Amino acid sequence: MAYLTQMAAARQGTLTPQMQQVLADERITESDLMERLASGKIALPANRNHPNLLAKGIGTGLSTKINVNLGVSEDCCNVEKELDKVRRAVALKADAIMDLSTFGDTRTFRRRTVDICPVMIGTVPVYDAVARYGKEIAKISVEDFFDVVRMHAEDGVDFMTIHAGLTRMAVQRLRNNPRLTHVVSRGGSILLDWMETNDRENPFYEHFDQLLSICRDYDVTLSLGDGLRPGSLRDATDAAQIQELIVLGELTKRCWEADVQVMIEGPGHVPLNEVVANMQLEKKLCHGAPFYVLGPIVTDVAPGYDHITSAIGGALAATYGADFLCYVTPAEHLRLPDADDMKEGIIASRIAAHAADVAKGIPGAIDWDNAMSKARKDLDWTRMFELAMDPEKAKAYRASSQPIDQEVCTMCGDLCAVKRSRNILEPNY
Repeated sequence: MAYLTQMAAARQGTLTPQMQQVLADERITESDLMERLASGKIALPANRNHPNLLAKGIGTGLSTKINVNLGVSEDCCNVEKELDKVRRAVALKADAIMDLSTFGDTRTFRRRTVDICPVMIGTVPVYDAVARYGKEIAKISVEDFFDVVRMHAEDGVDFMTIHAGLTRMAVQRLRNNPRLTHVVSRGGSILLDWMETNDRENPFYEHFDQLLSICRDYDVTLSLGDGLRPGSLRDATDAAQIQELIVLGELTKRCWEADVQVMIEGPGHVPLNEVVANMQLEKKLCHGAPFYVLGPIVTDVAPGYDHITSAIGGALAATYGADFLCYVTPAEHLRLPDADDMKEGIIASRIAAHAADVAKGIPGAIDWDNAMSKARKDLDWTRMFELAMDPEKAKAYRASSQPIDQEVCTMCGDLCAVKRSRNILEPNY
């Protein structure tokens, strides 16, 4: 293999099997794909140790992708249930899985996930460093952190969230501009604790070249984490968040110089009127790198419904620059999501992603909607169910309330506007 990473291959003009998978999945030309991979506008996470991967691209001109978070914790440590969630997430057409496990035999769970999962897999190695070593955070060594990063790369993880932009300068910005909710990123809070207790710089920032070396060896895409993402509307788009984003932009260039693929992670909780500005800031400061957002959640007052608050923000974010949406479930802020929560989160995120793809004119996106509209005009219920994003739920609703006239539904019955207007305007239909 002459190339080390997908980016390096694109720069050499080599079309890889993973690129061919993207071309089969998207309406993009080979030349556009190669150019955008080479320039970093598209990332193709594909660890060479993930052999069953069905690769997908993330970035400019491609359909918006969605990610599902799962994993075991100390309070909910049922490995088989989490593996079942992996399988179900794939069946529900999630594009990526992030294993956020923080307890137990995390490596065995991670390896089993890689074995059964054909979609790209991400992790946050600092979580595992805490779980694996069982030390006080301040006593985890720099070598410990990097040993875990290399272990995740060896195990076949396609992308890793690393909060390398949370520097001491960014922490000072946080101190100078107090927040309502401080630091809500789990990885960010771990590194904040380590840095402040040891009076040292973020090890991933200080030793960034070592991180790049590992990523290049395995072709792991770096997902540069937003350790200072806002956890409330009041904290959105503040000095600490922007300071970190500036650093992430500088690190993006260093990734590309090393042929390492990179994505940027973003907020968080953001008022609706600030979502577009946040997308523009990331694309400007991070040179058009793919943007991966959690939500964003556009109101703080809807626990139990945050799959909706995030879908509202996600649709707007993806329309104006976000390339990858991290799902949010109804359980957000409340508990570990179960399988039903996961499904609700996936469907909400897929709706947001597809709505954005239609809005920004992704080739072929609106064809799905047009096909559904024709099925509705035809009152073809079988076809409607085939096209539905969640066929099971659509069928269940239809079955729960049967009309006298099976051609229509119980909402309008004999007053069905579709049937009446079709009969008038297309009498020979």
